[in-house]
Amino acid sequence: MQNARDFLTPDALSMLQTIAVAGSFAAAAREMGMVPSALTYRVRQIEDALDVLLYDRSSRQAKLTEAGAELLREGARLLEEIDAVANRVKRVATGWEPQLTIAIDTVISKPTMMELCESFFSQSPPTRIRLREETLSGTLEALTRGQADLAIGVGPDSARTAGVHSKPLGHITFVYAVAPHHPLANAPEPLSDEVIQKHRAVAVADSISRGLGQTFGLLSGQDVFTVPTMHAKLDAQLRGLGGGNLPRCMADSYIETGRLVVKKTERAQRQVPLHYAWRLSKTTQQGKALQWWLSQLESPATRDALLEEHRNA
Repeated sequence: MQNARDFLTPDALSMLQTIAVAGSFAAAAREMGMVPSALTYRVRQIEDALDVLLYDRSSRQAKLTEAGAELLREGARLLEEIDAVANRVKRVATGWEPQLTIAIDTVISKPTMMELCESFFSQSPPTRIRLREETLSGTLEALTRGQADLAIGVGPDSARTAGVHSKPLGHITFVYAVAPHHPLANAPEPLSDEVIQKHRAVAVADSISRGLGQTFGLLSGQDVFTVPTMHAKLDAQLRGLGGGNLPRCMADSYIETGRLVVKKTERAQRQVPLHYAWRLSKTTQQGKALQWWLSQLESPATRDALLEEHRNA
């Protein structure tokens, strides 16, 4: 049995496109510098390999069957992809990475990340971008385990991690907040650990794959509602499902509109320094896509926006 792969070559697909445009085998043969019988034979070979009829032979025109029309549509798509791959390979050879994976902590502004991606793609680079959403120590782990090339929103311990270089991103201040209908909303301040412990806490799960991960602000014996992202934590607290510390930058607009109430606690407000980090390689040169992202992160305005520009859903 003939193998369809032997006959469905780029040249063969291009030949079928020429026949479709020319409107007949004879016209296509003239355009391609072939005798009509040779062109007909090549089409027969494809039909035999696929075990279908591509053209209706009852007409003088090159009238496609439904199967032929489908092959022409898919063939056009495949030819475009082949051209795209060829162009991508050429550009990758100039120093662009085939793919750049960026791990983002869930406290990082999604709108700002999308704006940066939009700016990156506007240059028509050959590099594909993949975003990974992580929480707490899982963000750095994605980088150190080779699952990401750049991590945004890692802790200061990244500066002490072998094979990783990091720079400061900024600081996030956390406030203890509850919904106005939560029992703690009208409780006397400052809230003691004993009072807070009696009410459910909303906590973000650390996305680290090994070990216990990090937890902040949880009290021994306290009921805990664990969610996957900081945005889910915010949503849960807006619904009154529990209390907990939230990044001020994410909570501010809800505090201003009265949908969240900030409560003073006996514990001091937590301020967390965040960094961005990337892997260092002694054998390969830094790719142009990573260079572009690092150059954007050199801007104080960009760093501030990544931490501050949260918009209400």
